Amino acid sequence: MKYYLTTFIFILTISLGFSQTSPEDKLGSWYTYFGNHRLSEKLSIVAGGQIWAYEPATNLNLLLIKAGLNYHINNKLKVELGYSFLDIDRSIQGLEGKHIYENRISEQIAFKHKLVNLPIDQRFRIEHRLFNLRVGNSVKHRLRYRLGTKIKLNKTLFIRAHNEVLAHIEKDFFSENRLYGALGINLNKSCNLQLGYLYRYINDLNLHRLQVSLFIKTDHRKNKS
Repeated sequence: MKYYLTTFIFILTISLGFSQTSPEDKLGSWYTYFGNHRLSEKLSIVAGGQIWAYEPATNLNLLLIKAGLNYHINNKLKVELGYSFLDIDRSIQGLEGKHIYENRISEQIAFKHKLVNLPIDQRFRIEHRLFNLRVGNSVKHRLRYRLGTKIKLNKTLFIRAHNEVLAHIEKDFFSENRLYGALGINLNKSCNLQLGYLYRYINDLNLHRLQVSLFIKTDHRKNKS
C-alpha cells in the first residue's frame, strides 16, 4: 500500500506542475479520493473528498469532504443519502468574499446495466446546498444526471468516460456540464487509479482540467455472493 500511495502522490505532484492561474482556457487540476466500503448485503458507506486547484498547490479553489450511506436494492440498483462539506475560494475570480462554506445534503439513485455488450451506469442526484456567506446564509437546490461507461482493455487497464449535466431548480435551469475521459489502472483487486481530462462548461466559461483519482473498494461481508 505504501508503494501505491507513493505513486499516487508522485503523479499528483507532476500534474500540479501543469496547472495555471487563470480559470478559463488554462490547465487546472482536480484530485479525487473515494472509498466504498460494503458492510452487508444491503448497506455500504462511501467516504472521500476532492481538491480543485488553479495552480500548483498555492492556489487551491475548492476542498470537498463527503460521506454517504448506500442501500443496495439489488446488484444493479442502489440509493444513497450523503453529506458534504465544501470550502470554496473565489478570490482568483475577483469575487467578494474570499471563502464560501457550503453544507450539502444529497439524495441519489444509481443504476447499472448493459447496452448490447457495453456496460452503462446512470446516476441521478438531488442536492440541497446551504451556503454560509459574509452577508448571510442562502439555500439552493440542484439536479444532477450522469451517464457513463467503463471499458476493460485488459486485467490492468480500462477506459472510463462519462458526461454529467447539472441544473438549478430555482432559476437558470441549465447551469453546468462536465465531460470526462480517463485511463484507469487497476493497482490491485480493490484499488484503481484514474488519470483523466475533464472539460467543464459553467457560467459561460470553458474550463480544462487534469484529473487524478484514486478509488478504493473494500468488502466486509462474511458471506460474499
